[in-house]
Amino acid sequence: MARQRIHNRRASRGSQGGASWISYSDMMAALLLIFVLILAYSLYQYFTMLETKTLELDIKNKELEEQKIALNLATDELNAKEQALIIIQMDLDKLQDTLSAKEEELNNAKATLIIQQKALEEAAAKLEEQQLALASQAKRIDDLIGIRTTMIRELSASLSAANMKATVDPNTGDIVLDSSVFFETGKSVIKEEGQDLLNRFIPVYLNVLLQDKYADYLGEIIIEGHTDSSGSYESNLKLSQNRALSVALYCLDLPSLTRAQKLKLQDILTAKGRSWSDLVYFEDGRENPDASRRVEFKFSLKDAEMIAEMNRILSEQEQSSGN
Repeated sequence: MARQRIHNRRASRGSQGGASWISYSDMMAALLLIFVLILAYSLYQYFTMLETKTLELDIKNKELEEQKIALNLATDELNAKEQALIIIQMDLDKLQDTLSAKEEELNNAKATLIIQQKALEEAAAKLEEQQLALASQAKRIDDLIGIRTTMIRELSASLSAANMKATVDPNTGDIVLDSSVFFETGKSVIKEEGQDLLNRFIPVYLNVLLQDKYADYLGEIIIEGHTDSSGSYESNLKLSQNRALSVALYCLDLPSLTRAQKLKLQDILTAKGRSWSDLVYFEDGRENPDASRRVEFKFSLKDAEMIAEMNRILSEQEQSSGN
């Protein structure tokens, strides 16, 4: 009985172990199937994803290739632009050099212009000075012309009032006295008749010219001796000079002159011998020896030579303008 119970117990345990094993196998098979299904699904998902990624990669590669082509084109364009930029830079450098040269030329021109402007200003200032000087000289000319006219008029009136027949040149104020009244032929000693004439003539002449109102204008009193053409020029030059000197010395020794007149006369009196360098002629062209033998009293004003030169220059300018 005991053995039977043990046997039954073992049999019961055996059937229970077989059933458990079958259940375990089924479970493992199910798990394996599930794993296979999961693996298959995972592989499917992997390959599906791989295919998608491959397709995406192809698209990316195609896009990348297109971008590379575009990049190459952009690079080529950039290189072309860079070459163009280099050319433009070279042109700019040339232009800059040209501009620098032009700027230097402009600076030189400005410097030259400044120099010329300065020279022009100096010339304008000098011209203004010359114009002022010319205006001053013109006024001086007018004054001198007016003074000479006044002096000539007063000389004529004074000589007429003194009943002297001496003729005053209306333009120059020169007074001509006959040489035969003063000297014997070939002589330079003043005759008594000549002395009488000088005693009457000189005070009237000097009382007009040596007035204070003419002091600023009177430059010189000239006594000139002239001869006819008889004899050599040299001998007549000596004779005319001696005659002019005799008259001048006689004038300086006149007792009727005041000390102030004598001092003034010493400063401005000149004696000149002209020989026969300035002969007098008849209308038919023949020499007039009586008129050629003469003594002339002349006077000049201060600045007269300068004014005469200015008049000559102005006359030449007017002639040039007329031509």
